[in-house]
Amino acid sequence: MADFRADKPTHSTISNIFYLLKLLFKISPLLVIGECFWGVLMRLPTRIISVLGVKYVIDVIANGDDKMKIVKAVIAIAIILLVTETLNWFYREFFFTVELEKVSKGMSEMLYKKAKDLDLSSYDDPDFYNNFILVINSSGTRVTMVLGLVQNYIGEVVSLITIGSILLTIDPMCLLIILVVVAVFTPVSRKIGKLQAQRQIDNNRYHRRADYFARVFYLQDYCKEVRMNDVKPLLLDRYNDAADDVIDNQIKYARKIDFIYFCQESGVQIFGFMLLLPMYLGYCVLKTHTLSAGDFVATFNGAFQIATSFSFLTVGVVRRFSESARLIEKYREFLNRKTYIKDGEGTAENGDPKTVELKNVSFTYPGNDEPTLKNINIKIKPKEKIALVGYNGAGKTTLTNLLLRLYDVSGGEILIDGEDIRDVTLKSHRDRFSAVFQDFQVFAATLGENVALDTNVDRERAERALRHSGFSKKVDNGIDTYLLREFDDSGVMMSGGESQKVAISRAFYKNCPYVILDEPSANLDPIAEYNLNQSMIEAAQDKTVVFISHRLSTTVSADRIYVMENGEIIEEGSHEELMALDGTYAYMFNLQAEKYK
Repeated sequence: MADFRADKPTHSTISNIFYLLKLLFKISPLLVIGECFWGVLMRLPTRIISVLGVKYVIDVIANGDDKMKIVKAVIAIAIILLVTETLNWFYREFFFTVELEKVSKGMSEMLYKKAKDLDLSSYDDPDFYNNFILVINSSGTRVTMVLGLVQNYIGEVVSLITIGSILLTIDPMCLLIILVVVAVFTPVSRKIGKLQAQRQIDNNRYHRRADYFARVFYLQDYCKEVRMNDVKPLLLDRYNDAADDVIDNQIKYARKIDFIYFCQESGVQIFGFMLLLPMYLGYCVLKTHTLSAGDFVATFNGAFQIATSFSFLTVGVVRRFSESARLIEKYREFLNRKTYIKDGEGTAENGDPKTVELKNVSFTYPGNDEPTLKNINIKIKPKEKIALVGYNGAGKTTLTNLLLRLYDVSGGEILIDGEDIRDVTLKSHRDRFSAVFQDFQVFAATLGENVALDTNVDRERAERALRHSGFSKKVDNGIDTYLLREFDDSGVMMSGGESQKVAISRAFYKNCPYVILDEPSANLDPIAEYNLNQSMIEAAQDKTVVFISHRLSTTVSADRIYVMENGEIIEEGSHEELMALDGTYAYMFNLQAEKYK
């Protein structure tokens, strides 16, 4: 599995910056080009004015020329600045804001699409998961930051060349002094850039811990537990520990960064601007008389502009680009993350159910030494109803995940109609399955869309699926009723049992030959559970069904029951056969039955 750690960059700063620019250019080429032009427009006019405009005015005064020349110069400068500001305003208000939203949307779609296609094993990698969160949460700010850096970079390059050319004609030595001073302190910025990037990466890890406690206090899922138990001191204590880690991390990096930055800026400003440059200019004015009054001001202003541009292009760019580049590295690794569950060449048939066979199937989760499943052999006939039972951690859910190719087997093979499921495309394979997971989710969408999991809803089929699942909650707008309140303030909030019925209805809605139900009745009362079982038998009589249940009353009607323990099948047979065997299943069933008696 690819290493996703923060401290092993594999691409140069320039390579990473151009990588992100290439992504942005594909989404909005006009925005990238516009930012380059805007960077020039923002800087060049005012800097030329500060050098040539001021020189012209001072020379007119010193030479005793017609004072109307000054008035005309001021008017010309005012017109240039007014036009520049007007163009800037139009660009920012009517183009930049809209295009930036398009870029943010395009980047988010790209990241969400990649996230959707990731193997589940990626979520088992803590280093990857930390950086996954960093990439998703920082996409918008990172785009704006890089565009701003590029805009500044282009503007400063053009400004440096232009003002440098002007200064070169007035006094080349002044230009050389500034370039040498700034260049001497350039390497220091690399250290600052690395520290700033590492600080953000560490902050993300610590913030994720602190954010967990924020979710505990504001999510409805936790509100009853928090209020009914004296858990607040425990949570606040853990939160304080996590928050202290964030603060300590900031202090650790801030001291280093601030000290290095102080040394760097002090060197450039004090040594360059307050010592070498004034001494040289003073010598030229007072001793050699090689500079006029206008030349003096123009040279000093030009030197300052050159120093500002060169400082940004060396010290500032290295520091800021280095920081951004290390974070862009995360984008590259995220978007280039390999998927290990690959499409096969064939296309699975989505028609009548066929024989499903697991042959010597074993599976070990990434990073684990011990296998979760060991030598599983199951043969499921078309339209059979199969139950998987066993204690928590026996491997039941893992087995169904392998059937759906959410993971691939570590050993053995899974065949449908004699064909290895790895030999067909993922989409065609998963299209022939409907699954209701133990940790099901209800989405902020209409009731019908939650059933169909699509914007195109077959109303009659959706309503029938809801009836089969036992959903009977009265809602004002039928299947057009919005659930949750993220997009509709009047959205309906449902109980756990009602939400589960919506999730179960998806299995009845989808036209497919195979159904997997992981704890389908966990949140239902006994009557609702009985009705659901009857509906399942009726609606899925032409389908193959594999279901997991801890309520063994659900498994009675199964054609065959597989009892799992420690990743192995220890018993199999019908309910009657297993009860006669008087083994683990019979013990579990009688134990539950005693509670009802």
